[in-house]
Amino acid sequence: MELRHLRYFVVVADELNLTRAAHRLHMAQPPLTRQIKQLEEEIGVTLFERSRRGLALTTAGQFFYEHTLQVLEKLDTTITATRRIARSNLLMFGIGFVPSLFYGQLPLLVRGLRQKDNVELSLVELTTVQQIQALKAGRIDIGFGRLQIDDPDVEQEILFEEPIIAALPAGHPLENTQPTLAELARYPLILFPASPRPSLADVTLGLFRRRGLKVHVAQEANELQTALGLVASDLGITLVPEQVGRLKRDNIVYVPLAEKHITTPIICSRRRGEPPSPVMQEANAILKVLVDNRLSGRYP
Repeated sequence: MELRHLRYFVVVADELNLTRAAHRLHMAQPPLTRQIKQLEEEIGVTLFERSRRGLALTTAGQFFYEHTLQVLEKLDTTITATRRIARSNLLMFGIGFVPSLFYGQLPLLVRGLRQKDNVELSLVELTTVQQIQALKAGRIDIGFGRLQIDDPDVEQEILFEEPIIAALPAGHPLENTQPTLAELARYPLILFPASPRPSLADVTLGLFRRRGLKVHVAQEANELQTALGLVASDLGITLVPEQVGRLKRDNIVYVPLAEKHITTPIICSRRRGEPPSPVMQEANAILKVLVDNRLSGRYP
């Protein structure tokens, strides 16, 4: 599949008429028809219903159309940003992060780096495993996650340990307590992220399993916000890093655990053996201040 197939498909889907679509694309109709058929054959799905009255998107075609628009929009945005960087000689700096870190000090790092006029930041939501792959491929320059992963090409630094707390639906029997994991295990568990694994979901399950506790996973969610929405709907409880407690939502209460030693690390990942660029040096300096503030209690 080539990019032109997607662009041709979008124009045909917009026009629902091959003659008008071919005119817009400045090409003859027969080759356009062949390109659309090639696309359908490659995907293995009929995208258009064909009748005497013209074309109509199938259900699968409508789904493909909506997502293709997103792909092309993202591509156009990337091309525009790339041209801007080339014209202005900006330095690109990619940051990968797991969502739960954005409720703590990570925004302060981003804010500090954005004050540099010659830096273009790229923020990418990635699991720790995905961050390792993105670092090795050069798609990001630094990653912030929660899993320790042994890879010869990547170095990891534990910045600090963060307590784990429980997110409960409002009115839950444990709302005004500091529950133990044994008490929490009695209630349905919302697990996140569902994929890709390993992830915080495996860390959560490991906490219960190491204590011989069986849990009932009522639902798995890919996104933190979805998991919290399920908790607010009274479908279960979930465990989250302490920073997430800053996110106030209706029908959710956060409670600390009785076991104060249960924590999750915040881990910074960088490419191993690579001399730090000026932007990386600036990022490291900001990080040092943020970590020092956290460890000294100046930032909760």
